[in-house]
Amino acid sequence: MTETGANSLEALLAKIALGDRTAFAALYRGTASRLFGICLRVLTQRSEAEDALQDVYTTVWRKAAQFARNKAIDRLRAMPAQQSRASLELARDVEDPGASPPQQVQTATDRAQLEHCLERLEPRRRSLIRAAFFDGLTYEELATAIGAPLGSIKSWIRRGLTQLRECLDP
Repeated sequence: MTETGANSLEALLAKIALGDRTAFAALYRGTASRLFGICLRVLTQRSEAEDALQDVYTTVWRKAAQFARNKAIDRLRAMPAQQSRASLELARDVEDPGASPPQQVQTATDRAQLEHCLERLEPRRRSLIRAAFFDGLTYEELATAIGAPLGSIKSWIRRGLTQLRECLDP
C-alpha cells in the first residue's frame, strides 16, 4: 500500500471513529473486494469468508475510536520528548472504550447464539433479516431487489424476527 493510500485509510478511520457512516461506506467500497478475496483464500468456504469479512467491518466500526486514540499516542511518542512527556502521562488516564474481557466473551456467546438461531430460519427470511439488520437495507429496497410486495417483505421479516425471539429467549 502506498503512503497516500495509508494516509487516506487513516483519514477514513478517524472519521469513522466519530461515527461518520459516509466514511465507513467509503472504506467498505474501497477495501471490501480485496479483503473478501483474502478471506476466501484463507477460509475457502464462501459463507465463512462472508462471516469473517462482516466481523472485520463490525470491528472496524466499533473499534475505530480506539484505533484513532492509539494513532494519536503513536504520533505523540514520535514528537520530541519535552513536547510529549506531560501529554503521554495524561493519555494513560484516558479510559479505554473497548469492551472488557468478560464483555467480549458475552458478545461472542451472544453472536454464536444469534448465528445458531439465524441458521434455523427459512433461507428467505434469514437473508432478508441479514440484509435489513446487518447490511442496513430498507424494506423498500429489499422489496425492489427481490421483486416482492412491500407487505410481504414486512411479513416475512416480522415472522422471522418472532422465530428469532423464540429461539433466543426459550
